[in-house]
Amino acid sequence: MTHPIRIRRVRGRRPRLLDLFCCQGGAAKGYDDAGFDVTGVDKDPQPRYPYRFVQADAIAFVREHGGAFDFIHASPPCQHDTDCQRIQGNTHPDLIAPTRTALECTGRPWVMENVGGAVPKLRDPVMLCGAMFALATYRHRFFETGGGFTLPQPCHPSHTVPQAKMGRPVPPGHYGQYVGNFSGVDLARQVMGVPWMNRDGIRECIPPAYARWTGTHARYSLRAKAVAA
Repeated sequence: MTHPIRIRRVRGRRPRLLDLFCCQGGAAKGYDDAGFDVTGVDKDPQPRYPYRFVQADAIAFVREHGGAFDFIHASPPCQHDTDCQRIQGNTHPDLIAPTRTALECTGRPWVMENVGGAVPKLRDPVMLCGAMFALATYRHRFFETGGGFTLPQPCHPSHTVPQAKMGRPVPPGHYGQYVGNFSGVDLARQVMGVPWMNRDGIRECIPPAYARWTGTHARYSLRAKAVAA
């Protein structure tokens, strides 16, 4: 059930960002660092989320309230498109198309993020990798943009550092692969930049560095539009 909130436009305030399917707030931290006032929405309680939070259906919420925000980020659940879920035979809803439709109805600039398995369903996505941000993990994530917002594709450094095997401790000189029931939560928190998260949050989140980079470009875009107006 959607819980309504009141959002007023006040001159001088930081631009408002709506963080859909927010989980424990990896994207939120990056957008906060980029200068946004963040509100997260998720259908499940998120006691670790470090910003304003609304428990609600994300698609219903953005349809009703999305126009009140300056920029929207959406990370629809990726389980439908992950290899491990297909191997295990688990079924999950595919929310990419419904999320896109809802975002397009807001009239606001937006970005939708997901995993590599979802790339055939994403429109001209930009890929971000931990190596682009000097993180000791690769974690490729793909970002579709819309509402007049675009992202440049950064140069992708070669993967010269070996990566630990899935679920195994990270040997010296290796990058971590923090998915599934991985070991080394403390190290993962440090590498990903998410010290408040538990294992469940870490294995699903994007590193805040990705959202900080995206949010910085979003701020440039918003300023350019304001000047042109």
